[in-house]
Amino acid sequence: MASPASPAETRAFILERLVGDRGETQHVIEAARGLGARALPILSDSLNATLASPLTIELGNIDVMRLGDVKPDANGNQAMTIASSPMSSDALVMLVNPDAIAVVVSALFGGDPDMPVAPIERELSPTEIEVATMMCQEVATSVNGWGARALNIHFPLPTAIAGAKRKGKVLRDGPAVRIEFKFTLGPSSGILYLLMPQRVLMHRTGSDAVGGGPAVTDWRARFSEEVMRSTVTLEAAMPLARMTLGDIAGFHEGQVIELEEGAQSQARLSARKKTLFVCEFGKLGQNYTVRIRHQSDAGQEFIDGLMTG
Repeated sequence: MASPASPAETRAFILERLVGDRGETQHVIEAARGLGARALPILSDSLNATLASPLTIELGNIDVMRLGDVKPDANGNQAMTIASSPMSSDALVMLVNPDAIAVVVSALFGGDPDMPVAPIERELSPTEIEVATMMCQEVATSVNGWGARALNIHFPLPTAIAGAKRKGKVLRDGPAVRIEFKFTLGPSSGILYLLMPQRVLMHRTGSDAVGGGPAVTDWRARFSEEVMRSTVTLEAAMPLARMTLGDIAGFHEGQVIELEEGAQSQARLSARKKTLFVCEFGKLGQNYTVRIRHQSDAGQEFIDGLMTG
């Protein structure tokens, strides 16, 4: 993948991979809605020019999400393609649900617009895959833009994938925005989801509100929030007793080891080998518990260890 062109884009590129380039939710949604509204007439005119029956294409919900949350559908017949650009290998991720594919196939081959379109409840055929790819191509063209803020998408797009190929595709995680395009033919409709990393949206819309040039304090807050969202494994350990290596070498299966007096109230709750709290072991019903007594004091523990030794 090519490197971003400017120092600002390079900085954003690195920061996105560390914590994700995120903006205020409402600003991101407004920028995405504006982009979708501008792309809508271009998409409608271009796609309908190739169809036997005209479709109604509308802008649906705009949501802020993470690319890593995108999972394959249960039936495996949702088509996906990824458009790359010089600034990102996943500048656009498009997901087409089978209802949308069925609607466009019917419109393409002159289906009765007044009759409901039969849903696709099987694996997609090669023709349906080709139609899904065509839909994604038109959507990518409509949002690509031109001039300094153009995404410069690499055309033609890769052929859409579905089924087993779709299930094996893992997306790079990061903050993104999802734009819905609703395709309607008579009583039937379906959705194409367009997902863009927020950094790409910022570039395309030229909106500083999405995340361009944040102050140091802003980035500190972003780092802190990402750290607070990180998951860690907690471990609770209760001290047994001080023994010689000879005593330990003599351990055998079934041996009972006595606890020191007060050991139950000296449990250590730790994460990643860092002691966080001193706790007390207990039991609630059928479950074992630890009750936090106080925060761990590393300095005091070091002194206590010297005195014990």
